[in-house]
Amino acid sequence: MPNLDKPVVQWTLLIFLAFIWGSSFILMKKGLISFSWDQVASLRIVISAVFLSPILVRNFKQIKSNQWWRICIAGLLGSGIPAYLFPLAQTQISSSLTGMLNSLVPLFTVVIGLLFFRLGFRWMKIMGVVLGLIGALGLIFSSGSMNVSEGNLAYAALVVLATVMYATNINFIKPFLTEVGAINITSFGFLFTGPFAAAHLFNTDFIEILTTDDSAALNLFYIALLAIFGTAIAVILFNMLIKKVSAVFSSSVTYIIPVFAIFWGLLDGENIQTLQFVCIGIILTGIYIVNKDNQLERKELINKLNSKK
Repeated sequence: MPNLDKPVVQWTLLIFLAFIWGSSFILMKKGLISFSWDQVASLRIVISAVFLSPILVRNFKQIKSNQWWRICIAGLLGSGIPAYLFPLAQTQISSSLTGMLNSLVPLFTVVIGLLFFRLGFRWMKIMGVVLGLIGALGLIFSSGSMNVSEGNLAYAALVVLATVMYATNINFIKPFLTEVGAINITSFGFLFTGPFAAAHLFNTDFIEILTTDDSAALNLFYIALLAIFGTAIAVILFNMLIKKVSAVFSSSVTYIIPVFAIFWGLLDGENIQTLQFVCIGIILTGIYIVNKDNQLERKELINKLNSKK
């Protein structure tokens, strides 16, 4: 496991997660070519659950009775319900709009943390969050592809609901699942969502599509990549980051996701404007400020503890 005490490791993990999740919208789009939105979501959860099943068998006895309900909540908020909300939204709205709305996670993380989880109000952290949000919005708008009229605002609201769930889960894990390892939080979370997703999947025309659609096998492969890397592995790493550093710094991964969306576009022959590089710099500056405040907050806490001795 990586040593998350070092800032360079924290940044590396944050950027790696942004790369994985920045690629997920493309994989989701490929999956929707052959399968319906609910089939894509169910496949994502079922494949993730199967991939993590060896951990369930090995670590089952490590989970205490009072931890099950907390893991269930983390599973539903962190991956279960949002897995259905995103593909449903992408049937009606553009991926650019989805990416922009996804950038609301750090903002909701701060708001929910302040209202319900006793997150300390620190101006430096707030400034970093706002700066990152400005950069993310600038990156989306400067691409010229974000158009609210492209989709129904009711579907855009589904993405907003998913970001609220992500933000709630980020605040929830740190105080309520401190004693549970990140791997177990993720793996046993799918123990609750996996059976329901499988039951729904095989009550659809999934098998018929798989046997009659010539492109279904390839698109299923894309969904498998999304499930294994974009869900199972990425959520484990993200939960590790939440438990080790602040909720706000962890959630700022959503600011970097549009950065990778831009570079995917570059590889596909699109042009990158100078303004977009400026926006990327603003995003990274905002995240740096948040992480710097985390280090200062940690030092202040250590000094307080030392002064009481």
